[in-house]
Amino acid sequence: MKKSLLVTAIVLITAINLSGQASFHLPPLDRELPPRAETIYQRLADRVDARAAMDVVTFMAPLWRLAGNPAFEASQQFIFERLAAAGLEPKYETYANSGQGWEYVRGSVRLGGPGGEVLLSKETHRVDLAINSMSTRPGGGTLRLVDVGEGISDAAYEGRDVKGAVVLASGNVSQVWNFAARARGAAGVISTAIAAYTKPADTPDVLQWGGIGYVESLHSFAFKATPRVGARLRAELAKGPVSLHVDIETKFHQRANRTLVVEIPGRTEPDQRVVLVAHVQEPGANDNASGCGTLLAAALAIQDGIRRGSIPPPARTITFLWGDEISGSRQWLKDHPDQVKGVVAMLSLDMTGEDTPKTGGTFLIEKEPDPSAVWERPSDPHTEWGAGKVDPAIVKGSFLNDFHLAVALRRARDANWIVRTNPYEGGSDHTVFTSAGVPALLNWHFTDRYYHTNLDTLDKVSATEMQHVAIVVATTATFLASADRTDLAAMTKLVETARDARLRTEQKNNATPEILQAWRKGYDEAIASVSRLQN
Repeated sequence: MKKSLLVTAIVLITAINLSGQASFHLPPLDRELPPRAETIYQRLADRVDARAAMDVVTFMAPLWRLAGNPAFEASQQFIFERLAAAGLEPKYETYANSGQGWEYVRGSVRLGGPGGEVLLSKETHRVDLAINSMSTRPGGGTLRLVDVGEGISDAAYEGRDVKGAVVLASGNVSQVWNFAARARGAAGVISTAIAAYTKPADTPDVLQWGGIGYVESLHSFAFKATPRVGARLRAELAKGPVSLHVDIETKFHQRANRTLVVEIPGRTEPDQRVVLVAHVQEPGANDNASGCGTLLAAALAIQDGIRRGSIPPPARTITFLWGDEISGSRQWLKDHPDQVKGVVAMLSLDMTGEDTPKTGGTFLIEKEPDPSAVWERPSDPHTEWGAGKVDPAIVKGSFLNDFHLAVALRRARDANWIVRTNPYEGGSDHTVFTSAGVPALLNWHFTDRYYHTNLDTLDKVSATEMQHVAIVVATTATFLASADRTDLAAMTKLVETARDARLRTEQKNNATPEILQAWRKGYDEAIASVSRLQN
């Protein structure tokens, strides 16, 4: 794991390079907040209700939510009713669903026949069955087990008859399924693949969920197995032939996809807006029930502040979206081309509630693309999610990175909260807005050792962490929706302070002329972008 950036009330943010030496000192930008932002922060900080966020997580956490299935829609409706009760006017926007609305009803794998020992089940492992798995015949069936090693090459199947069998493999479940079921007629697969950062040696009952292709004619299935179950199956095979009894019931709901939308309309510039997005699908408590709950808490706090008169109605519209990750954002951009032109900034909320001592994943702001996304910098380490190839053409400076970080540091000063940043990596809704030319960033936590696993459960979620993130997101959104020409000088000073610190750091790190010029160009653009806030 990479080392963290520790923030306290009096210490500068410090990024640590691989040698362990401090390489990046950023001035405390929280001291540079524009007065209007400081006032908004103070008035929202005690209005964010962590219980509202936790109520959402408690409701959503047990549910495997996929677009079009009952759990997805029930989760949206739970949030809808909370918004409506607060005096907001939520609505649904629907569109064609590219998925199948898959629902996991029940499933089990038993050693031997139908009365054998249960090795995998929905009751115990929650998300062991792969998305798009089909039902078995009523009562299930008993099938032989064949170990194919990694299972993702033709060589793995040489001399092995897998037709009609269950294939055991250590490779990616979707790839194994393609080789075994799609190409060779296996009835189904069991994959033990798991990421190293989940620490399977320390957590033998963890598994990472997955999915397979939807091919109705194959009528096949796939399971993910824990290290403990995988070891047991391989030990049994070492003794001789093994059969498994597999019993599955799933449903496919052919329903439209939908996005839950609510807006706080702008008073004087309604065609300009700040957009905030959390995705509903996935089966985790932190991923992403916590993002949905955090976004609700932020929306309710802003609405409550306006209702009480502690903050004025914003000049620009604030738009909140709860939908299907990536596709929901793409659809909103497609359906609202005129509104997209007026988007000042977009904030994505994904995995915002980690109880960090349990999960290991501290809070991160994934920056909109800046030069650290193109050139690896010792001061800006990537997460274990990993760097991707970033087109330099999408690197366009704006005020968003430094302003949002300043707000997070302001909360860190009050709460002794750990805040870090990472270069742009993509993978959530901010990616879609970035591609459309909108300044966008991600609020998240990583590395989380329970990411995409059966153990991403309610006990790993912190109400306090969600409260911190909701306060930061609500403050940023409200300020950006309210700022006018009187805020320009303070915003410019904040960005200039960040620029000067960055250039000093790059010079100390022996940056090439090309990299230095990229940072200068980015900050010139960031300073110029402040003018978008005048109205």
